[in-house]
Amino acid sequence: MPGGKPTFAFLLLKEHPYGREMLRQLLSEGFVPSLVITEDSDIATEEREKFLIRIAGNDIAPEVLTQLAEVETKTGTAVKHVTVEKHVSSQVMPYLEELGERLDLVVLGGTRIIRGKILEFPKYAVLNSHPGLLPDCRGSASPAWSVYHDIKVGSSTHFCDPGIDTGNLLLRREVPVRRGMTYEDLCYHTLVLAGVLMKEALMAYEADTIDGMRTVQGESAHPTFKNAGPEILEVVHQKLRDCTYAHYVA
Repeated sequence: MPGGKPTFAFLLLKEHPYGREMLRQLLSEGFVPSLVITEDSDIATEEREKFLIRIAGNDIAPEVLTQLAEVETKTGTAVKHVTVEKHVSSQVMPYLEELGERLDLVVLGGTRIIRGKILEFPKYAVLNSHPGLLPDCRGSASPAWSVYHDIKVGSSTHFCDPGIDTGNLLLRREVPVRRGMTYEDLCYHTLVLAGVLMKEALMAYEADTIDGMRTVQGESAHPTFKNAGPEILEVVHQKLRDCTYAHYVA
């Protein structure tokens, strides 16, 4: 149960910038995963390339293998890293079961939807960070849909349940959107904030304050969003160019 540095497994799509940034944030506070499970698939490649376009022109954290090599250099201990074809229970559970009762958390660093035994196995929880403000903006392409529907932009960290971004909230924070920011800027800032919030969630676990942060999300006025197509993105880019988005800060 909470208190002390957690033993956790970190799951991500292969070299996805979202997971790379989250890992950088976690390591900066001394949270070293006991296990990293990378999905290497066509979906992983597609999502990685899509996200690299979304954050074009912004900084990208070092590759996962580079960060793990630095951990080994500093500590003398190698982090176990394995690759699976898909983050499903049949492929992931054998590695989680090796950690057994020592496994406190599974931390998701940008994955496909996780269901089944993976959600039930850790002693404490599976945690996810989402680049949108929950419950208002569930699903895919949250910064785009936020601008399109004039929802405030931000990121959230939450407990995972079988639904899509529906688990109890831990942290939720807005990104201050200023005139002149581009869609790429919003995608980047929500990406970084998602990593920061996960780091803060693990800090709360370490301090044994995490249980008191748990809140029920409630309902959303919007459906669970799917990927934003070209016609949606055209409106988003135009609103940001014209500064007609509803939630600019002074």
